[in-house]
Amino acid sequence: MKKILFNKKICIKDSKGFKLKNYKPSETLHYKNEESLKKELDGHKESISILQEKLYAQNKYSVLIVLQAIDAAGKDSCIKHVLTGVNPQGCHVVNFKQPSKEELNHDFLWRCNRLLPERGKIAVFNRSYYEEVLVCKVHPEYILSQNIPGINSKKDIKKDFWENRYEAINALEKHLVLNGTVIIKVFLNLGKAEQKKRFIERIEVPEKQWKFNSADLQERAHWDDYQIAYEDMIKNTTSKYAPWHIVPANNQWVSRAIVGRLVSEALESLELDYPIINEIQKEELQKAKISLENE
Repeated sequence: MKKILFNKKICIKDSKGFKLKNYKPSETLHYKNEESLKKELDGHKESISILQEKLYAQNKYSVLIVLQAIDAAGKDSCIKHVLTGVNPQGCHVVNFKQPSKEELNHDFLWRCNRLLPERGKIAVFNRSYYEEVLVCKVHPEYILSQNIPGINSKKDIKKDFWENRYEAINALEKHLVLNGTVIIKVFLNLGKAEQKKRFIERIEVPEKQWKFNSADLQERAHWDDYQIAYEDMIKNTTSKYAPWHIVPANNQWVSRAIVGRLVSEALESLELDYPIINEIQKEELQKAKISLENE
């Protein structure tokens, strides 16, 4: 497998010295204007569509795209713009919401494990098992509903609890990679001022009002806590086999172009092609052709 040429400005392969504050949500990288962004994204979409068909035909690898972000960062629109044109039979998107009673009766990785992509397919996790070290870290009371042995109050949730969760996530991802799953982890890095702007737009624009939830404001009040949780998450779960990518999200066309490039390059790195049939299979094809022609 060729080395994926991820942009050094966004790919975190080594967490040493990592500070989230050093990554600007308003960064535009090499992109100049919206027109060039859309043109580049169109190229990535075409490439993804072609390569996804080969991925499906080869049936050897799978791709898991993990999107994490604060509210209003543009996860839904990013998925829509990047994967438009991909055959729906070879791709599925999962939006992870509040865990159900059934999901709470299993370990914290279970609900995501059962929806992982099979060989030949792409899966997008809109939020994921990482919520367990994000929202649950900001709101540790949620852990109490999981009925974990030894966790009877918030006082029981100590540093080693989170370290064990990070370790479990890393072990899962290493296992997946060793078995042919390419993991693309994206944190859409949205600025606080930009989130405010988008919330107000959702309130004012009739076509977007359905997107606004008053609970979003309650979570915004925990902005600093979430920034710490995201930084801890990235520091403890980035790796050479499944690195995090800090994608600036203040400009949605920038984030879409970057994610499109990440997915396209990941697929290109697999050197995908249609399966080559052997001589026996070729003979069978010729027999089938003759049979059809003689009908």
